[in-house]
Amino acid sequence: METNIAVFKGRKIRKALHNNEWWFSVSDVVEALTDTVNATEYIKKMRSRDNELGKGWGQIVTPLWLDTEGGKQKVNCSNTEGMFRIIQSIPSPKAEPFKRWLAKVGYERVQEIENPELATKRTREFYKAKGYSDEWIEKRIRGIAIREELTDEWKKREVMEEKEFAILTAEIAKATFGITPNSHKKLKGLKRENLRDHMTDLELIFSMLGEAATTEITRVHEAKGFHENKHAALKGGEVAGKARKDLEQKTGKKVISKENYLNTSEKAKRLERK
Repeated sequence: METNIAVFKGRKIRKALHNNEWWFSVSDVVEALTDTVNATEYIKKMRSRDNELGKGWGQIVTPLWLDTEGGKQKVNCSNTEGMFRIIQSIPSPKAEPFKRWLAKVGYERVQEIENPELATKRTREFYKAKGYSDEWIEKRIRGIAIREELTDEWKKREVMEEKEFAILTAEIAKATFGITPNSHKKLKGLKRENLRDHMTDLELIFSMLGEAATTEITRVHEAKGFHENKHAALKGGEVAGKARKDLEQKTGKKVISKENYLNTSEKAKRLERK
């Protein structure tokens, strides 16, 4: 299990990678937000004040191995969602910015449900702020829409979410690019980053083709259950894979690249400045 240290306002927050997401030391966060000298006692009182938090403590908190003064020991940790719930129960001025931010995020989510166009607009603004071009952003947004259409189709056809979604996605990607998403990430030197956010234009285009083809094949063949949808995913990926191979043969260049879009874009900008 990977462990690391996060820093919040000069305070060290221990964290561990568990179930492919970061879990943070509850006592470290409480100490950072309250300046208490006895986090254990503070947490005990906090749980007694907040009955609902106390009832759900076992679902929010998980003991994980972290470094302590006495060596490796199990320490109560929580993921981001759980930590936000805990922060809501901290009556400290330092916790107020987090509470206001949570309220803002909740309000924006309600707005997006009422008007889905707002979600798309905010996504564009997010990528623009990170330095992506308008052309790349349009492809990424379109790819998100195609992906959502496919996952909605899977939900209708008795495919269980998360684990089975990941397996089917890997089938499409492997047939499209000849490698799994994990291998693709390693090729680009990525760890927890979103692979598609680091794809080149062509990689995005072929990803879209593979998933759009899978959606169409799934509908035409009325695929039901995981195994039939896995077969459809393979066939959809093969459509994109054949197109990729044909392009590579005609250009003499591989579609899959070690480069990611932002790095390539930044290099181009530096060359322009020279």
